[in-house]
Amino acid sequence: MPARFTAVGVYRPAVLRLLSCLLFSPLILMAGLTLAMQARAEGFPATGALAEKGFVVGAQARLLDSGETLGSIAPDQQMTPASVSKLYTAAAALKQWGPQKRFTTELRSSGAIVDGVLKGDLMLDGGGDPGMTSEDYWLLVQGLASRGIRRIDGRVLASQWRFGPVTCVTTDRCDARTRTRHAFDAQLTSTAVDFATWCMRVMPGDAEGVPARVTNCAGPTPLTRVDNRVTTVAQGNTGISAERTTVNGEDIMVISGQIRLGSAPSNVYRSSADPTEQTLKTLESLMNDAGIAVTGGFAATSTPPGDNTQVLSAVEGKPLQEQLLRMLNYSNNFMADVLALDLVNGTPTLQSAGSTLDAFANDIPGHGPVKLRSGSGLTPESQTSARGVTALLDYMYHQPALFPVFVAGMQAPVNGPMNFIRRGSERFQQSVMIKTGTLNEPVPVRAVAGYFRTQSGRWGAFTVMVNGRAPTPYINWTTTLEAVASDIDAMIAHH
Repeated sequence: MPARFTAVGVYRPAVLRLLSCLLFSPLILMAGLTLAMQARAEGFPATGALAEKGFVVGAQARLLDSGETLGSIAPDQQMTPASVSKLYTAAAALKQWGPQKRFTTELRSSGAIVDGVLKGDLMLDGGGDPGMTSEDYWLLVQGLASRGIRRIDGRVLASQWRFGPVTCVTTDRCDARTRTRHAFDAQLTSTAVDFATWCMRVMPGDAEGVPARVTNCAGPTPLTRVDNRVTTVAQGNTGISAERTTVNGEDIMVISGQIRLGSAPSNVYRSSADPTEQTLKTLESLMNDAGIAVTGGFAATSTPPGDNTQVLSAVEGKPLQEQLLRMLNYSNNFMADVLALDLVNGTPTLQSAGSTLDAFANDIPGHGPVKLRSGSGLTPESQTSARGVTALLDYMYHQPALFPVFVAGMQAPVNGPMNFIRRGSERFQQSVMIKTGTLNEPVPVRAVAGYFRTQSGRWGAFTVMVNGRAPTPYINWTTTLEAVASDIDAMIAHH
């Protein structure tokens, strides 16, 4: 702010002459406004060219010490942010809980333990941990074994009383209840394992022409039915495809293709149709391995544990700061939506989670209108503006205890886990930290937002969102990122 006031003071006579002209000429006023808008848009010449190809473009970049705007294109245009929405989820979670927040998952029972036998039902109380893995559940089961429990005379119940199964609101998630070729469309519950995704490990057989070997990624035996159509070959490249189908409530992993003799194992990930059922199968397998028998079977419930139950085993998940690193780096939809559901004060649904994020955004100075429908951005109905996202980035930059964790979850293109972002000059790739967002239906969406450091060491923030008007024309990430990189690189160099 002081720098801008100084500039106005230096050129005060010229400013006064200009103002006097504008007061007496509406035409000059309109021309001046047009020139001002063009000047602001000049910060994004390459990105602005995308609008000429039929796309809706919104962009803004500004320095975070002075607030100076370096460039903008329709910054208040309401647009679909796709996975850039995860920045709202991460920021709201950090603001609500702080970086060291942990979610606790418990095994509880009201039964007595007599000579190694638990007399009564055992209940898994899912704590809404977005990062629970098979290893965490192994620790839970080992907690039972350490108490000397060798048999449960009752049922093992997985309680998703906090939320789940969460009603789907997008086509991909709804379709995935019966069939999918993806992992990003996982169903949502507070009692999940491995991000509600099956992982199968495919290894070559012992000789050419024999079927490949397929195991669970966390153990030798698949936890769901496998239709193995993969052949071992002596020549040619490994190529594997997979589809998870669900028939009569049973998930089937149909894995096809070929794997070269002597090659390394390949992991295949597909979302499960019922994540709580997946959790129960995981518990059953781990209890068998630990030598714990269950007489009453395994089932899901929406009933919370009673006040008369005691904790027999518990696991604290990883701190929020570690969870966000994975959620943002790999753009994990399941983790983002579960975290947003955890934030809800009331009945958690995707709609109430979106409203909770909206309320957070509305308290950010200068944000403007926002309408988020999920924490992941998988919902194309979500809307925000380039000005709004940049205001969010500005706000988090000025939270000294939270900013290091927030920015750490983004990717520097030069060494990020996503290869497609390695675009632009070396200076750009080493001077920015970004989060991207992608949707292809019902229209293509390419969004990118993050921070940059200028040549003089100043911090800036920028947001670019490109939305299609129809399914075509299609825009790829190479075209989008090369344009954004060109524009931001110039800002980095000139400041």
